[in-house]
Amino acid sequence: MMGPIAVAFTTSTHDPVTIHSEGMQLGFGDNFLPTYEAVIFEQTGFTKQVTGWGMSLNSLILGLGFAIGKIIVSMLAAYAIVYFRFPLGTLCFWIIFSTLLLPLEVRILPSYEVVQGLGLLNSYTGLILPLIASATGTFFFRQFFKSVPNELLEAARIDGAGPFRFFWDILVPLSRTMIAAIFIIMFVVGWNQYLWPILMTTDESFYTVVRGIRQILQVWIGADIPDYNEALGLAIIAMIPPVLIVIIFQRMFIKGLVESEK
Repeated sequence: MMGPIAVAFTTSTHDPVTIHSEGMQLGFGDNFLPTYEAVIFEQTGFTKQVTGWGMSLNSLILGLGFAIGKIIVSMLAAYAIVYFRFPLGTLCFWIIFSTLLLPLEVRILPSYEVVQGLGLLNSYTGLILPLIASATGTFFFRQFFKSVPNELLEAARIDGAGPFRFFWDILVPLSRTMIAAIFIIMFVVGWNQYLWPILMTTDESFYTVVRGIRQILQVWIGADIPDYNEALGLAIIAMIPPVLIVIIFQRMFIKGLVESEK
């Protein structure tokens, strides 16, 4: 599993001509510092104002917005479905769950039309808000809330706790491991978004790191060849934040998936 990553890293230390003529490299080259300095700090793009650091920051905002927003919406939706006995509650849940059958590509044009009508193109709000609802998160939190003993709800009512206090003081602390598990999944999904940011942004200041990799490889003018080393270097950098998130929340992630029924 680590083999392709190691080869990508070693190849990124060579110059583009060597990579183009000889292919992927197993040994280290002499362009390590120039490549990664260019990837992180060099201003590129049509406006010459885009850097790898700026694109990584945009991806971080998108990943955090996806993860935090989806967790909040999913928890509130699952809380309403489980603890508020309203008519057709189960039907509403299965309607929400059925949206998993509709991939982003199916609803991307209507979503774009809505975002354009609201004037949210080229904004973080337009990137995050339309995709903030999550049937997957709602399903996991619903299953977790159904496993919480009813005695806790009865005890909270006896102590005079209202719906909001029961949710904030009891359910949220109990859901920490589940929150960590969903956070990792949603952060990686948001970080790796490619098609949605392409449609929602034309301003280079909102480019994400995944789009930046593609932008480097699209350059092919006359005798010029793409900067393969920079594309591979940016791909290595793009892997670091998701890997750190998984490492930091690894134990809670496993507990959230394994012990959710206890």
